[in-house]
Amino acid sequence: MSVFDLVILGGGSGGYACALRSAQLGLNVALIEADKLGGTCLHRGCIPTKALLHSGEIADGARDASHFGVNAQFLSMDMPAVNSYKDGVITKLHKGLQGLVKSRNITYIEGHGKLVAKDTIEVNGEKITGKNIILATGSYARSLPGLEIDGVKIMTSDHATKLDYVPKSVIVLGGGVIGSEFASVWKSFGSEVTIIEGLPHLVPLEDESSSKQLERAFRKRGINFELGTRFKSHTVTADGVTVTLEDSKTFTAEILLVAVGRGPVSANLGYEAQGITMDRGYVLVDDKCRTNIPGIWAVGDLIPTLQLAHVGFAEGILVAEEIAGLNPRAINYDGIPRVTYSEPEVASVGLTTAIAKERGYDVVELNYDLAGNGKAQILRTAGSIKLVAQKDGPVLGIHMVGARVGELLAEAELIFNWEASAADVAPLIHAHPTLSEAMGEAHMALAGKPLHAHG
Repeated sequence: MSVFDLVILGGGSGGYACALRSAQLGLNVALIEADKLGGTCLHRGCIPTKALLHSGEIADGARDASHFGVNAQFLSMDMPAVNSYKDGVITKLHKGLQGLVKSRNITYIEGHGKLVAKDTIEVNGEKITGKNIILATGSYARSLPGLEIDGVKIMTSDHATKLDYVPKSVIVLGGGVIGSEFASVWKSFGSEVTIIEGLPHLVPLEDESSSKQLERAFRKRGINFELGTRFKSHTVTADGVTVTLEDSKTFTAEILLVAVGRGPVSANLGYEAQGITMDRGYVLVDDKCRTNIPGIWAVGDLIPTLQLAHVGFAEGILVAEEIAGLNPRAINYDGIPRVTYSEPEVASVGLTTAIAKERGYDVVELNYDLAGNGKAQILRTAGSIKLVAQKDGPVLGIHMVGARVGELLAEAELIFNWEASAADVAPLIHAHPTLSEAMGEAHMALAGKPLHAHG
């Protein structure tokens, strides 16, 4: 068999993005995937969870229909129908992705690959050689020591996306993005939900102001949470699971979702044997995703960057363009947009106030309350846009809470990455009435000329 320009191990977000861009640039590509093309994001993560969240949004809309003058009634969730809708979305996207890979003449190989030499992957008993090897084996749902996942009463997000009933009660262990999203889903579906988070706030990587707003919104929705105390032990009974915390408090529910983060899939794949530098299972790379071994690269959840599908896309494209000699600019990870798709959504780009101060910036802040935004009132959502800026300088961070604020990130990302100041953004005209107006109004206020906000 001929030597490929690239052999990519893993067909998730980072791997397939690298394959598609490399083929587009005229490179000869082999793509190896043990499971399904599209990886965790398409089949067990981003796409199915957002479909479930949308079903929950429809359910809440039915419950609240009278507020909008609509005579409607929420009866129950039909989980087989919900899963049929969700699986239909996944299937359509999967087929589309398969078609893309085929159309680019990428050699697609199904099977469990292993790195057996610095330029060779073995799969299905066959050795595939490449001038460049790209490792993109992704991540798995972590658990805690002694907390055994059975997929029935104690489950991860992998199982939760396929659940065929609405549990009466749920304990969500972990209040980060995944935990907060599933808590939101199940509350919308009608479950009693309690989140347990060992750190002081929900979505602890976000700006503290955003975390506090999400906590207020969750309290209003009746989502319970216990913050700042860590998990100690659990007991499985015939009726469910009882969790004990380090302060001796106990909580009992029908099921326990373990959402304590994701770890890299790197064990027994030959990485260490080839001398690749690792740390806690992650493959270490430079700013162009090169490992310490020439010709071996790594992207996506396998490396210690933000575990987001769009980060994997960007890293895969970066590697493809670097191999093709285009010398792309390294990724600025501060400029990566982030969203928690709960109700309400939490979205951000750039630095939090705390990090900006740690880096020595003279920080100014502006909070624009969505109460002053017409579209937010139409949607009956509460929240805000917070700007973190350097005094007399560029915007350093944009932090948003509210329904659909994730859709505002495109502009927020441009503002941050183009190092715009509030004065640069303030003259831009935003359509009325839209949520995007709030972005404009926040920058107008920070520039000293507020319109629908008190100055």
